[in-house]
Amino acid sequence: MPDLDLTTDHKVLDDDVAARRYFAKFDRITQILLGVAEEMEAERSISPLDSDVLEGYVQAISATFRALSLKYLIAGKLDGVGQRHLTIDLHESGFPVFQEIVTMANDAAQAQQHLDGLPDAGRLKDEMVRQIVGERTVPVKLQYAMSQRLYFEALAKGGLFFAQMHPQAQWLADVEGGRRRFLIHWAVYDSQMNVPVVYLMEVEDSGRRALPKDESRWPSVQMHLMSQSANALKLLTIAKGFDTDFADLHPKRLRRLYLGPMYSQAFTLQTGPIREVLEGAKSPDGDDWALAWTVEELESERVEYEKGWFSETQREVFKLDPFAGRCVDTGATRVTRSLILPQRPFQVLAEKDPEGFRKVKKYVVGREGRVMVYG
Repeated sequence: MPDLDLTTDHKVLDDDVAARRYFAKFDRITQILLGVAEEMEAERSISPLDSDVLEGYVQAISATFRALSLKYLIAGKLDGVGQRHLTIDLHESGFPVFQEIVTMANDAAQAQQHLDGLPDAGRLKDEMVRQIVGERTVPVKLQYAMSQRLYFEALAKGGLFFAQMHPQAQWLADVEGGRRRFLIHWAVYDSQMNVPVVYLMEVEDSGRRALPKDESRWPSVQMHLMSQSANALKLLTIAKGFDTDFADLHPKRLRRLYLGPMYSQAFTLQTGPIREVLEGAKSPDGDDWALAWTVEELESERVEYEKGWFSETQREVFKLDPFAGRCVDTGATRVTRSLILPQRPFQVLAEKDPEGFRKVKKYVVGREGRVMVYG
């Protein structure tokens, strides 16, 4: 693999072997993430519904990586045919850059049009065989056409993770006072951090109609939440804004999950202990990685009432981390940091025992993909 360019945060994977290793790495990571979600459910840090929701987003991320792997299947072999190399964020991300996800969404909107203009897979295979046997040359252009055919088929199939995954609401329970409790979940591919971010908000609905069926409120709620889905905004800011803008919706719990960054000696630049760990592990391709998983959580502590001319309005008072003022004001009740990594890097991490990782929960991938929890 060519040396990484230290002058930029972006890296073009212009070698097809390197690109395939990259996608194989993420294929394994996304499969392991499903096991991590199951382990979190088993230890009751998330509910079965939370686990199902996360599984849906992880599967969408996996489908996106599979589609991109087909798009760039023969990266580096064909000259003069537009952009054909994957661009990743090699610093504090390890994921494809935001523009890759935007371009994929645009391609998905026109997938059928592209498929209608491409020969079917059987014809392309026949033409490749004829060229190999008759001309004794590698059918690179036909291989490229096949990769694009498979790419657009994957896009047409759907189930992908886009730059915006619009809010969905799922009923949780009927609560006191005729209210309903819903879990609203949505996700974004953060354009600054270049990582997937999932939001989970538990809301009590005191409106007359159930929120997902209320056409006068639900579209406004969806638009509001998507507009507030920025890493720069603290959870407290998002929750207070929602509480203020929707008088009959009461946010009781808001969580934000960062599914990254991914660190790898082969593909990313890292500093500090994580760099020393990956260097010391000297892991083979499949185990040369670590994935950060961070959960920010904000909970309502009590309710206060604001008196108006003719009524009272309920306002949530949120519980904040009592230690926040001593270091960084997170705008959250708690922040839980985890690290998912294979056994060999974990062993090096355990030996070095850097102070900054002592309070980080470790999900360690053992043999046969079994996930074990430490810390």
